[in-house]
Amino acid sequence: MTGTIMTKILTLPGILLALCFHEYAHAWMSNKLGDPTPKRQGRLTVNPTAHIDVLGFVALLICGFGWGKPVQIDPYYYKNRRRDEMLVALAGVTMNLLLAVIFSFPTKLLYSAYVNATMAGGDGGIWEIGYYIFFYTVMINLCLMIFNLIPIPPLDGWNVISNLVDLRKYKWYPYVYNYGGYILIALILLNVTDLVLTPCVNFFMNLLF
Repeated sequence: MTGTIMTKILTLPGILLALCFHEYAHAWMSNKLGDPTPKRQGRLTVNPTAHIDVLGFVALLICGFGWGKPVQIDPYYYKNRRRDEMLVALAGVTMNLLLAVIFSFPTKLLYSAYVNATMAGGDGGIWEIGYYIFFYTVMINLCLMIFNLIPIPPLDGWNVISNLVDLRKYKWYPYVYNYGGYILIALILLNVTDLVLTPCVNFFMNLLF
C-alpha cells in the first residue's frame, strides 16, 4: 500500500505536466490558425486550473486512464478546415512526444547520480526520488501520446484520420462519432487498448533510454 501511494505521488508532476501541455498545445495551434475561441476561454496557458477535469484526473490516478478538459475550437475560422483541424489534433500528441524527449535527458543524469551515490556508500534517496519523478514524466507523456493516437472518437487519432481521408462523407460517420466514447470505454475495460499501448510505449522507452 505504501509503495502504491508513493508511486501515485511520484507520478503527479508527470500527469499534470502531460495533461496541461497537451491541452495547451491544442489551444495554441487553434489560436495560431486564426481561431480566437481557446484564447477567449482562457486556455492559452499551462495553468492546471484551466485544463484539469477533476473527475478525469481522479480516474487517471485510480484507474490508469483519464482526461482533461477538452479544448473547444471553432473550425469556421480556419482557412483550410480539414488541414487545420488535423494540425490542431496533432499538436497535443506532438507536445507529449517533445516533452518525453526533453525529460529523458535529465532522467538519465539523475539515474547516473543515483548509481554513483549508492556506489559511494550513500542511500541515494534524493537522486532516486528525482529519477522516478522524471522517469514517470517521460512514460506518462508517451502513454498519453500513443493513447490519443488511437483512431476512435473522441481521441485525436480519430480527428487526424477523419480529416486525412474525409470520413465525414460516409453515412456511418455520425454513428461512430456519437458512440465512440462507449466504444473506447469498452476497449479499455477489455484491455484491448493495452495491446497497442504496451508495445508502442516500450518501443519509445527503449529508444529514449
